[in-house]
Amino acid sequence: PLPDHLSVDPRSPHYLAAAVEHEIGIRFNGKDRLDVEEYCISEGWIKVPAGKTLDRKGKPLLIKLKGQVEAFYREA
Repeated sequence: PLPDHLSVDPRSPHYLAAAVEHEIGIRFNGKDRLDVEEYCISEGWIKVPAGKTLDRKGKPLLIKLKGQVEAFYREA
Protein backbone atom coordinates (compact mmCIF):
# COMPACT_ATOMS: atom_id res chain seq x y z
CA PRO A 1 0.00 0.00 0.00
CA LEU A 2 1.07 3.58 -0.66
CA PRO A 3 1.81 5.92 2.26
CA ASP A 4 -0.58 8.76 3.12
CA HIS A 5 2.12 11.40 2.56
CA LEU A 6 4.87 10.92 -0.03
CA SER A 7 7.49 13.11 -1.71
CA VAL A 8 9.79 12.37 -4.67
CA ASP A 9 12.55 14.64 -3.26
CA PRO A 10 15.20 12.50 -1.47
CA ARG A 11 15.90 15.36 0.98
CA SER A 12 12.30 15.37 2.25
CA PRO A 13 11.37 13.54 5.47
CA HIS A 14 8.39 12.12 3.53
CA TYR A 15 10.59 10.42 0.91
CA LEU A 16 10.26 6.64 0.79
CA ALA A 17 12.66 4.97 -1.65
CA ALA A 18 10.73 1.67 -1.77
CA ALA A 19 7.55 3.43 -2.93
CA VAL A 20 9.27 5.72 -5.45
CA GLU A 21 10.94 2.74 -7.21
CA HIS A 22 7.56 1.91 -8.78
CA GLU A 23 5.61 4.25 -11.04
CA ILE A 24 2.94 5.98 -8.96
CA GLY A 25 -0.16 7.57 -10.42
CA ILE A 26 -2.05 10.45 -8.84
CA ARG A 27 -5.68 11.21 -9.60
CA PHE A 28 -6.52 14.75 -8.47
CA ASN A 29 -10.18 15.84 -8.60
CA GLY A 30 -10.90 13.01 -11.05
CA LYS A 31 -8.04 13.77 -13.47
CA ASP A 32 -4.70 11.94 -13.74
CA ARG A 33 -1.70 14.18 -12.99
CA LEU A 34 1.84 13.35 -14.10
CA ASP A 35 3.64 16.35 -12.55
CA VAL A 36 3.04 15.73 -8.81
CA GLU A 37 6.14 16.21 -6.61
CA GLU A 38 4.46 15.56 -3.24
CA TYR A 39 1.01 14.56 -2.02
CA CYS A 40 -1.00 14.01 1.16
CA ILE A 41 -4.20 11.97 0.88
CA SER A 42 -5.60 12.65 4.38
CA GLU A 43 -5.16 16.44 4.12
CA GLY A 44 -6.26 16.51 0.44
CA TRP A 45 -3.42 18.36 -1.33
CA ILE A 46 -0.69 17.93 -3.93
CA LYS A 47 2.39 20.00 -4.74
CA VAL A 48 3.21 20.63 -8.39
CA PRO A 49 5.84 22.79 -10.16
CA ALA A 50 4.80 26.38 -10.90
CA GLY A 51 5.75 26.48 -14.58
CA LYS A 52 9.49 26.74 -15.23
CA THR A 53 10.19 28.88 -12.16
CA LEU A 54 13.10 27.70 -9.99
CA ASP A 55 13.93 28.49 -6.38
CA ARG A 56 17.38 29.72 -5.30
CA LYS A 57 18.67 26.14 -4.99
CA GLY A 58 17.71 25.30 -8.58
CA LYS A 59 14.70 23.13 -7.68
CA PRO A 60 11.27 23.78 -9.22
CA LEU A 61 9.12 26.23 -7.27
CA LEU A 62 6.12 24.26 -6.00
CA ILE A 63 2.52 25.33 -5.47
CA LYS A 64 0.00 23.49 -3.30
CA LEU A 65 -3.38 22.55 -4.79
CA LYS A 66 -6.23 21.35 -2.57
CA GLY A 67 -8.82 18.79 -3.62
CA GLN A 68 -9.56 15.08 -3.71
CA VAL A 69 -6.37 12.99 -3.98
CA GLU A 70 -6.12 9.31 -4.95
CA ALA A 71 -2.77 7.52 -5.26
CA PHE A 72 -2.21 4.20 -7.04
CA TYR A 73 0.54 2.13 -8.61
CA ARG A 74 0.56 2.37 -12.42
CA GLU A 75 0.48 -0.83 -14.45
CA ALA A 76 3.68 -1.48 -16.38
